[in-house]
Amino acid sequence: MSDKNMLSRDFTPIFDLIQESKKRVYQKINHELIDLYWNLGRLLAKKILADGWGKSTIKELAEFIKKQDPTLKGFSDKNLWRMRQFYEIYSTNEKLSTLSRELSWSHNCTLISRCKTQEERLFYLQKTLEEKYSVRELDRQISRSLYQRQLKDSEALSPVARELYPQAQEVFKDRYIFDFLGLPTSHSEKDLQTGLVEQLKNFILELGRDFSFIGQEYRLQVGNQDFYVDLLFYHRDLQCLVAFELKVDKFKPEFMGQLEFYLEALDRDVKKEHENPTIGVLLCKDKDEEVVEYALNRSLSPALVAQYETKLIPKNLLQQKLHELDYGDQND
Repeated sequence: MSDKNMLSRDFTPIFDLIQESKKRVYQKINHELIDLYWNLGRLLAKKILADGWGKSTIKELAEFIKKQDPTLKGFSDKNLWRMRQFYEIYSTNEKLSTLSRELSWSHNCTLISRCKTQEERLFYLQKTLEEKYSVRELDRQISRSLYQRQLKDSEALSPVARELYPQAQEVFKDRYIFDFLGLPTSHSEKDLQTGLVEQLKNFILELGRDFSFIGQEYRLQVGNQDFYVDLLFYHRDLQCLVAFELKVDKFKPEFMGQLEFYLEALDRDVKKEHENPTIGVLLCKDKDEEVVEYALNRSLSPALVAQYETKLIPKNLLQQKLHELDYGDQND
């Protein structure tokens, strides 16, 4: 048979059928494996509590399993302890225990060992399912403190943004980390803009799912004048344009006027009829939360103010920030 004849035939549906079947088989095997580890963890937890099993007994159990069937993998004493920990951590949270079946054992081990609270585990578990994180990417997002940086302070959003986009707090972040740019402490807006476009793949990874890049210094013509939006994106899930304005200074209330002007021009001249109103993101080097709240409270545009960092922020500082927000909510 000639190569020409083979090229004329479409084998894609057959290959797709094989791939779908492999995927279902893998999912079934993974569910069974997680169920096994869950049941073993429950049994070990009972034995440790009722019969006083300790490290030496668990080690003997691991050696016994290996002796009975040397081909079995994943039943070392260390992994057996993880199964017990897996059961004890997830058994108190039905949502966690249910969703954990959708992830691999390696994913679950990462969540168990690296997350401090049930809320944090649930956040990363859901993100992993939504974004289809590999184990390596999950570990990377935890190291970059994604949970602590997610936009949790609703005051960083304008009232219009909260009303039009209830899910905005899940899409945008309070802080963005651009350590991949290698920028010095003192840099210009042009340096920041150019670096983000040159490192677009990393920038979109930092932004999150469903962002599509449209343009840099996107030109808007109003009257006889030209204006330029620093970076323009489209968000598939929100179905709207997202305009990023970059400021290497601390947030100032007057920044809002410029952003709102751009949003008006985008909605009038660029937005398509079926699309939702444009969201504006002011990305500043620093911000005073109270000043941001005052500036956004009277805004009639869907906008938010976020902060960017050029280096990874110590996790304890982000956890302190998150604690302050949670504490503030309880006192409201």
